[in-house]
Amino acid sequence: MTKNTDTTATPDLPGIEVRPVAGNIGAEIVGVDLADGLDDAVVAAIRAAVLRWKVVFFREQKLDHAGHVAFARRFGDPVAPSRRGSASPADFPEVETTADRLELGGRFGMEHDEWLQRRRHTLLRGWHCDHGARVDPPAASILRAETVPPYGGDTTWSNLAAAYAGLSAPVKAFVDGLRAEHRLGVGYQPRPGDDSYVRHLLDHQVASLHPLVRVHPETGERVLYVNGYYVEQLADVSRAESRALLDMLLEQAVRPEYTVRFRWEPGSVAFWDNRATIHLAPSDNAHLGFPRVMHRVMLAGDVPVGVDGTPSTPITGTAPGRW
Repeated sequence: MTKNTDTTATPDLPGIEVRPVAGNIGAEIVGVDLADGLDDAVVAAIRAAVLRWKVVFFREQKLDHAGHVAFARRFGDPVAPSRRGSASPADFPEVETTADRLELGGRFGMEHDEWLQRRRHTLLRGWHCDHGARVDPPAASILRAETVPPYGGDTTWSNLAAAYAGLSAPVKAFVDGLRAEHRLGVGYQPRPGDDSYVRHLLDHQVASLHPLVRVHPETGERVLYVNGYYVEQLADVSRAESRALLDMLLEQAVRPEYTVRFRWEPGSVAFWDNRATIHLAPSDNAHLGFPRVMHRVMLAGDVPVGVDGTPSTPITGTAPGRW
């Protein structure tokens, strides 16, 4: 098989290749049928690629809900979220279906475009890891595309281990000892007057205190554990200082050289390490009117641990393993 410098053959697995697509994050895996009962060697190769490249992509897959869950089980324990969107399949509690306009339009008195405006009123607000306000965020997410727009609708991921490695030594030493509050809904800009979504948030609040730098439980890498959607402020730091520091760190986290952008097609699957990445869902397709239907399965995660060995602690509405 002919190879080039951008293609890495998987050891001892003829016909399967891991093809990096960006310098610090992202690889496409070809030669694998995810619905075909993968053997242990293929599972090990995929796991190694996820740990190395943080997000991996598969194209032209024929997974249904059962196959999606079965594939996820080869890498961990799928969680069954207690609250899912109304488009999610009743017979598969591990599968959460996102149909953008169906799920967001009309809820809490807001149409889709207003949702986006109020949830992403700054450039960095949309970046997040999945369920980052939990004390034990998912270890990984596996997202497959059923229906995608003919253009627009791409997802972007950033490598938080590379972002940490790119900090100067004095800044690393400073942030290693800090902790941050992650809280559901802090990125939302309320409506004037009565806002039913704010009342909903108050009734379903989730918050945790996470290390600002977590140690990856499998690779040992230090990860700059920030995101724009959940992070409230740094602990034991004034709000003004916290805002300035978090803005600097978020800008570091999403520098273009640490990111990869993926163009979805029907049958595409993305599998990412939710402990070492943040991602940005698209906002360039809302005005186009095309449907975009995606299905997600998440794997149970551990409680993050900081550089000093101190684990995250729950503040409200969250406990390890309780979904």
